[in-house]
Amino acid sequence: MQRDIDKRYTTLARNLRRSQTKAEATLWKHLARRQLAGIKFRRQQPIGSYIVDFVAFEHKLVIELDGSQHDEITIKGSDEYRTAWLEKSGYKVLRFWNNEVLENTSGVVETILQALE
Repeated sequence: MQRDIDKRYTTLARNLRRSQTKAEATLWKHLARRQLAGIKFRRQQPIGSYIVDFVAFEHKLVIELDGSQHDEITIKGSDEYRTAWLEKSGYKVLRFWNNEVLENTSGVVETILQALE
């Protein structure tokens, strides 16, 4: 049973990597291939029963990018629960709005660097 669940999340994560948003693609240009402080990031990775946008496992840092749908009350609640679960599991979670990544990429990258220190 667990193996079927794991396989389902892996398949979903792979599909999400293939259909990334413009904000995800923009940030990935800065995170891929250890470009940011030599740190290995992965994108669309399953952690528990969630798939996170980006994660640096060595530093236990998760980066989530949110579109406007994340401003809805029901999604806000599930985002808060997800963040709490990840933090309880030892991860630090950074959240950015998609438009923030697109309009202020260097500021987002600087915030990520500060979180890694």
